[in-house]
Amino acid sequence: MPYSPITATLGYVIDGQGNVLLIHRNKRTDDQALGKMNGLGGKVDASEDIAACMVRELYEEAGITVTGMTLRGTVSWPGFGKNGEDWLGFIFIINAYAGTVSDGNAEGDLLWKPIDELVSGTLPLWPGDKYFLPLVFDDDPRPFHGVMPYENGSAISWSYSRF
Repeated sequence: MPYSPITATLGYVIDGQGNVLLIHRNKRTDDQALGKMNGLGGKVDASEDIAACMVRELYEEAGITVTGMTLRGTVSWPGFGKNGEDWLGFIFIINAYAGTVSDGNAEGDLLWKPIDELVSGTLPLWPGDKYFLPLVFDDDPRPFHGVMPYENGSAISWSYSRF
């Protein structure tokens, strides 16, 4: 059967001082990610490319205009969705932007947190994030490409490659 995932972006805005912008998903009681912190992003529209989606999502969610970003990797999440949908995420570091970051949006509050706290897993994250976040923020310039199958709401394995 062909793989037909929901395609999405996930971006981590950094401030150059060791902090990263996260959304604390705390506003919608029906949110699958309620209480968790995450980067910003969302689903790709049919009329846009991956980079355009990341730029649009950051403008919509944080009120900023991206002026510099780097693709750090991709993750395939088979079975991740609340109804078992497959997801494919393109993960970016945003290292330059214009505008003032808003305080939040309809999904939650926007907060600056130390990158070390994010990578160490001390924040309330998706449990599977601990596998790919170190790759997002490491010094290896090569993008990573991972797969993290989910079953019954939990990651069951993780593998990746870099070339």
